[in-house]
Amino acid sequence: MKYNPDMPLIVQGDRRILLETHHPRFAEVRDQVSQFAELEKSPDYMHTYRISPLSLWNAAASGMSADQIVEMLHTYSKFEIPGKIEQEIHDYVGRYGLFQLHPAEKNLLKLVCRDDDLLTRLLEYPSIRDFFEKTDGPPYFVRAGYRGEIKQEFMKLGYPIEDLAGYQEGDYLPIALRDRLQDGTPFSLRSYQEEAVRAFYSDGSVHGGSGVLVLPCGAGKTVIGIAVMAKLQCATLILTTNNTSVHQWIREIVDKTDLSEEEIGMYTGDKKEVRPVTVATYHILTHRDSADGQFSHMAIFNQKNWGLIIYDEVHLLPAPVFRATAGIQAKRRLGLTATLIREDRREKEVFSLVGPKKYEAPWKKVESEGFIARASCMEIRTPMDPEWREKYAETPVRNKYQIASANPRKLDVLEQLLIKHRHDQVIIIGQYLDQLKEISERFRIPLITGNVKQKEREKLYQQFKQGEFRVLAVSKVANFAVDLPDASVAIQISGTFGSRQEEAQRLGRILRPKKRDNRAFFYTIVSRDTRDQEYALKRQLFLVEQGYHYDIMDAEKLTQSEWL
Repeated sequence: MKYNPDMPLIVQGDRRILLETHHPRFAEVRDQVSQFAELEKSPDYMHTYRISPLSLWNAAASGMSADQIVEMLHTYSKFEIPGKIEQEIHDYVGRYGLFQLHPAEKNLLKLVCRDDDLLTRLLEYPSIRDFFEKTDGPPYFVRAGYRGEIKQEFMKLGYPIEDLAGYQEGDYLPIALRDRLQDGTPFSLRSYQEEAVRAFYSDGSVHGGSGVLVLPCGAGKTVIGIAVMAKLQCATLILTTNNTSVHQWIREIVDKTDLSEEEIGMYTGDKKEVRPVTVATYHILTHRDSADGQFSHMAIFNQKNWGLIIYDEVHLLPAPVFRATAGIQAKRRLGLTATLIREDRREKEVFSLVGPKKYEAPWKKVESEGFIARASCMEIRTPMDPEWREKYAETPVRNKYQIASANPRKLDVLEQLLIKHRHDQVIIIGQYLDQLKEISERFRIPLITGNVKQKEREKLYQQFKQGEFRVLAVSKVANFAVDLPDASVAIQISGTFGSRQEEAQRLGRILRPKKRDNRAFFYTIVSRDTRDQEYALKRQLFLVEQGYHYDIMDAEKLTQSEWL
């Protein structure tokens, strides 16, 4: 039996991979493993990854073969790889592309399979039989209107369909990228942005045109979306998270292309403009007058002959928009995100309806090139006073996290951090409004929550950017699409349970490259030995996979002069 003690990997029979974190080749191996496996646990000495069907299908869609994956595991493993693992990797990777959709005539698509017997067996499932014109033998034709639904159903059965049926071009819209921004600054795409556009466009072939591009916060995902628009030259519908993001997209489009503001529409609760480029919020699309009422604004998908739909922060795509997306599979679809993680575990629907992952730029690689700030992450473990510890102990399990998050001793730690960073621009991010209001009052700093009107939010963001005040407190409304380029410190006082994508987005608020010292500091204040500390570990998993390290410090040490 093979045994190589100098290698850092152990591959287990349950499709888990153990990776030694202190091994000299840890970073190199981590970057390779993360292409086809998902991080599950990250204690200091050993990280645990899991190979899943979806992680293998995304790897296959990006061009990796089963042989490449198996060879990599053999190269870095201490022991022999279990035979069934090799077999499963070949099986699941081989399923991607096994079924393909191709164009046919008369509103029909042809489903092609390399294994006719398998297709015959799958056609016995009632859930997919009705999608076909006939089921008595090849060729098999699918009604074009069922293009999204059949991909969803085959995915549920464990067989992702590769969609090669092509796209509608949409209304022509000439778009050119500027070589200088409106303020005269030279403008061009960064190398990884060009790579991302090429990966999505795929020379205009049916192999491109739908999929997800994954890049760090602050790396210019909006710019990539705009560059794809310029490549395709067509009417575009952009869906994003909130009104702040709508305004940001419009500013960026006007600044970086030759489109005028009159050619760009804003579709929100305040305005309903449908123009050649239209930017809408997920919130307005999912609005309805009653719980069982119609989503009246979903009609925007058919109000123009769109050639491209852009899903900003695609990991937040709401369920009703999934359903609408199933019906527009002939449109090119671009998903943009910093992390494909969905807390509702609907990653497979993103894969089948928006498309597979086409490109991913590792956070640390982008950081090493100076395009995002170098971030230091620290978890500060804080004690609770006896009476608060007693309250925590007596609280029902479902409420323990909130009690631990609201630990009053956290504000003392926050005060020490504000002293340390008294010359920096700081954002304080929290989950619970009462806690944030107390912080705002105690430290006399502005607070932005969902209750603050959009106009007032924009004013506060602008004042912060201009340096009129140095510290800003925000609720989770600032998790996404808030451009605060000079903020270099984020202090997380509480969060949404174990949300990995929220952790990544919050770090992203401070990753815009800095003009002088290109550094950022991300602090998480947790209550020691509580649910708060447990959830913090889960929240950190994605960023640890990207190469970030969290230093752990006890709050009692903050008052030491050498640290301050």
